[in-house]
Amino acid sequence: MTRVERALISVSDKTGIVEFAKELQHLGIEIVSTGGTSKLLKENGIRVIEISEYTGFPEIMDGRVKTLHPRVHGGLLALRDNEIHKRQMRELEIKPIDMVVVNLYPFEKTIAKKDVSMEEAIENIDIGGPSMIRSASKNYKQVIVVVNPKRYNFLIEELKANHNDISEKMRLELAIEAFRTTGRYDRIIANYFDSLGEEKGGYPTALSLDYIKRQALRYGENPHQTASFYIEENVQEPCISNAQQLYGKELSYNNIIDLNAALELVKEFERPSAIVIKHTNPCGSASADTLAEAFINAYRGDPVSAFGCILGLNKIVDSKTAEAITEPGHFVEAIIAPDYEQEAIEILTTKRKWGSNLRILKTGELLAKSIDPHACDMKRVIGGMLLQSRDLTIYDSTALKIVTRKKPSEKEMADLRFAFIVCKHVKSNSIVLAKNEAVIGVGAGQMSRIDSTEIAMKKAGERVKGAVMASDAFFPFRDNVDAAAKAGIIAIIQPGGSTKDDESIAAADEHGIAMVFTGQRHFRH
Repeated sequence: MTRVERALISVSDKTGIVEFAKELQHLGIEIVSTGGTSKLLKENGIRVIEISEYTGFPEIMDGRVKTLHPRVHGGLLALRDNEIHKRQMRELEIKPIDMVVVNLYPFEKTIAKKDVSMEEAIENIDIGGPSMIRSASKNYKQVIVVVNPKRYNFLIEELKANHNDISEKMRLELAIEAFRTTGRYDRIIANYFDSLGEEKGGYPTALSLDYIKRQALRYGENPHQTASFYIEENVQEPCISNAQQLYGKELSYNNIIDLNAALELVKEFERPSAIVIKHTNPCGSASADTLAEAFINAYRGDPVSAFGCILGLNKIVDSKTAEAITEPGHFVEAIIAPDYEQEAIEILTTKRKWGSNLRILKTGELLAKSIDPHACDMKRVIGGMLLQSRDLTIYDSTALKIVTRKKPSEKEMADLRFAFIVCKHVKSNSIVLAKNEAVIGVGAGQMSRIDSTEIAMKKAGERVKGAVMASDAFFPFRDNVDAAAKAGIIAIIQPGGSTKDDESIAAADEHGIAMVFTGQRHFRH
């Protein structure tokens, strides 16, 4: 093992670096630094040896070349117990470097900017940083490599406790993190250039994915399956992957899937809204003037299915909503929402016995502007992966086409809009029945659309009279319209596009039902 006597610091992200460098200096560690990092450290009273002084060679070409020098890489790669290496270091006046603290030019942030130029992207490709990281990581037993500012405080404690040294196990852990960092950096650069060609449709010819393990799960969908949860780094959009768990035991595989489904649907609404999820499908959903009212109406959509549900809410959970959630007969496994009043958390966790097993997650404000339009949906098949753009198409009132003699009223249009948005998040073939901006029946995942229609109507019961119906895709036959009319449906919304649209329209006209075409299909497999 090697005690740290000299550290080279060169960082783009300067979070915490001044405090870290001060602690290193207090431990008697000499600091070599570059460019803007050196300037910042000096301004804060830290003794720094400029890289040009250390190498005897100036930084050149606007900083493109500064650490690519034998005195840097020799100091990193030299084996301290190798006599030939030691002799060459003496002859060439190469000093050992015992720690490298480096993070890289912000290439990922740069290319995320709107209308970024190729020249700007290229100038944010780091060369010296990855080179130092790889040299230090290769020689991890004798050089500590630090690429993550979150490690600073822990490292200082370890150095203090071990006389300026850390364990070989920790050195290897840091080296693995470093190799992962440079690997991800190179893949982002490769993917960026690979996706520029218009003929590729923005998809790279080779797909490289980077996810960080967040947690091991007790098991997968079933107890005999193993599972872990991996997340993307630096995702700004509110989502299940960056949600903060405020209360409850660890999430299960199925919890995570269902919480994601609840959140992605509730994000579609601006009014106070509640989503009740079972097995990724919304069995209840409602919008109302208050969050408590929205929850009550959503849970009533299918109270039998709602037992043991996952709940998504789009506003801060107040005490009235918490009281409604914990009413007798209700059972909720997990809740995801922007935030919670403290009194609401106390009610949720103490009022009912099941509260002790409830998982409570907080996302922060659900801002539509934070959604990444370039992110893709992925679906694994054996031996391959499918990528597609996310279905972020919103309900477009300007594109609607009323195709029947009867026109929907203003209230019916509001219900149609609500039903169609929910229908987008139901497994195909999907039918959603709604009344007063609340779901009253859902038919999900059936092999024929008429089966989905009949299931939705069975769920709705007598409530179906005066309701509206939404379909995620066109009606292949008029039988769906006939069934809707018989049940008492007063308006229908569907994408249209069938060769038998005329038959469905004629059926709606016969029954005096309003029908609206959206031109947008929302299959969900």
